[in-house]
Amino acid sequence: MTSTASRSRSIVVLAATAALLAGCGSSDDESDNPLAEDKASGDTVVVGSNNFAESILLADIYGEALKAKGIKVTYKPNIGSRETTYGLLKNGSITVLPEYNGSLLAYLDPKAEQKSADAVNAAVKTKLDKKLTLLESSPAEDKDSVSINAETAEKYDLTGESTLADLKDIAPELVIGGSPEFQTRQQGLLGLKDVYGLEFKSFKALDAGGPLTQAALTKNTVQAADIFTTDPTITKEKFVVLKDPENLFGFANVTPLVYKSGLPQEGVDALNEVSAKLDTKTLLDLDSQVQLENKDPLDVAKDWLKSVGLDG
Repeated sequence: MTSTASRSRSIVVLAATAALLAGCGSSDDESDNPLAEDKASGDTVVVGSNNFAESILLADIYGEALKAKGIKVTYKPNIGSRETTYGLLKNGSITVLPEYNGSLLAYLDPKAEQKSADAVNAAVKTKLDKKLTLLESSPAEDKDSVSINAETAEKYDLTGESTLADLKDIAPELVIGGSPEFQTRQQGLLGLKDVYGLEFKSFKALDAGGPLTQAALTKNTVQAADIFTTDPTITKEKFVVLKDPENLFGFANVTPLVYKSGLPQEGVDALNEVSAKLDTKTLLDLDSQVQLENKDPLDVAKDWLKSVGLDG
């Protein structure tokens, strides 16, 4: 992604949903105050989440995977931004937190280059507080993308296998939408031109992958837009996410961030098994169940873990 700014934008877009979900997800072991800095006693693992819907769902997946290994778990859901959760991890108030590797690196070192997922993870580990570590990343990513609506995809024979390079000849016929910053960022129009040679008919300033952008793309006010790759609107409106083989938009692999002394080896192994099974398509489906079908994220987490054999 996604930059730290992009992740913050996701938080704004999904905050209302997360507030509702906080009352139902992780309901069996929640702490009353997610900001409380009391450490868990004994061998209890504390799984936290940021204040947006996907993070709450991922925390439930991590927590239930740990429970399946006989590890005692409590939850601190819906805490807030990275600035808050990182501090709680450092002091041991949280043991496990769903993170996004590229976004975390951008937070720790805004000037760091992101050339590959492995390089990002290696760079993160050099910047982390010594009490923390990053576990294995999943293939699942929630990051910026250029997505097109179904009408445009049909008109130009574009599919989920199409790449940004496939827009080169048709971009001059398309209006693209996104946040005002998207127009002037390298991870935006500048990079699309430099890396893929794309020059669009015009740019329409909207919001950062939020309801304005989603509505404009649905109504064909814009034909392409900056949409996050696990946004359930993709499923609902049949948007087509164009592949980014040059990794213009960096890396945002879902990755557990861990307080090292608080997680036993069997817990590390359990979370690495989750990462091996979780990809972007799966995460988009799980997000859609929570955000479009209004399912309890804890139930969605349990059902998915059972479906991939990680429930015991």
